[in-house]
Amino acid sequence: MTDKVTLAMGAGGRQTAQLIDEVFAARFNSPLLTADDAAVLEPPRGRMAMSTDGFIVSPSFFAGGNIGKLSICGTVNDLACMGARPLYLTCGFVIEEGYPLDQLRQIADAMAATAAAAGVSLVAGDTKVAGKGQVDGVFITTTGVGEIVEGAAPAGAKARPGDAIIVTGDVGRHGCTILLARDEFGIEADVTSDCAPLWDSVEAMLGVTKDIHVIRDATRGGVGTVLYEIASQSGVGVRLDAAAVPVDPAVGGVCRMLGLEPLYLACEGRLVVIAPKEEAPALVEALRACPNSQGAAIIGEITDDRPGWVVMRTEIGSETLLPQPTGELLPRIC
Repeated sequence: MTDKVTLAMGAGGRQTAQLIDEVFAARFNSPLLTADDAAVLEPPRGRMAMSTDGFIVSPSFFAGGNIGKLSICGTVNDLACMGARPLYLTCGFVIEEGYPLDQLRQIADAMAATAAAAGVSLVAGDTKVAGKGQVDGVFITTTGVGEIVEGAAPAGAKARPGDAIIVTGDVGRHGCTILLARDEFGIEADVTSDCAPLWDSVEAMLGVTKDIHVIRDATRGGVGTVLYEIASQSGVGVRLDAAAVPVDPAVGGVCRMLGLEPLYLACEGRLVVIAPKEEAPALVEALRACPNSQGAAIIGEITDDRPGWVVMRTEIGSETLLPQPTGELLPRIC
């Protein structure tokens, strides 16, 4: 093989088979991975969740991960937010002609390692090669199926006044990492993406109680956007305690320099959890025992005041409305 992707590798002939065998099949080794037109799978025993997501992040490599790791985490976390144990994933690649094969191998390695960590099987895929300039490097789409744990039924419309608001770690790190990786502002800071699969964190919470009202991953638009979505869906108000919101000092420094709000920066390894107030301390304790949720914290509460709005209690004791997200949220991560 050459050291770059060629159009012939997407034409369906010998070069395509060679690319799939040497780059993908060799890494996505599973008895369920099919060479046929569709995978044949055992269905979940109960209710199932299904999700699909596209990934076009630029740059495709960043501190703490790459687009391959992100493509697995994004979909398994969407399933986990429905209380579903991830079972199966499919993946589709659109690769630009001339893309370095060494980088493609690194992406496939990251996908395989992350899928193994999440306990999910890659069972089918598709590969296309686009002409030079038609795509930016590589785009990945993943679709996942998971089995919903019996008794779990989180949904965005279930937040209730009196509920506690939990985040599973410091906010805004992924968005800040992508911003720095683009090197548009000449800022140097020690920031690493929080990109991680989170089923173990959800499973730990469900081991404490199935009475969890909402679970959301705070990806595009960050925690602030998620809270506005929940407030709208549930017809409730949100009150946050600014001093309780965990922000990495380096992320906070970058945000102050650029006038950004960490609550609106994307996360790729953080959940927003809404649960009854009396359950919250035990949920936080369970989360802190998980490797990707050690910074879990209670940051506020659901109220019946100002339905549809997010109110922030500042560090000096006053209250202000968190501005509603509008227009282009920066940095654009996909």
